[in-house]
Amino acid sequence: MPQGSKAKYTSKQKRQAKHIEDSELEQGRPTKKAKQIAWATVNKRTGGAGRSASKKSHSSSAHSH
Repeated sequence: MPQGSKAKYTSKQKRQAKHIEDSELEQGRPTKKAKQIAWATVNKRTGGAGRSASKKSHSSSAHSH
């Protein structure tokens, strides 16, 4: 899996990823896997680089009638 540039991520997203990575390393994960998990988690929570959680699309929510 190619590792892309993290330049477009906000400082908050970078801090979150570092915290998650540290947690994964404490659980005994290899460094590469810990980084992958950290960035995948940040992307899932925030919608990716340069985006905040509030800017995520809400089109996936279903409306019941």
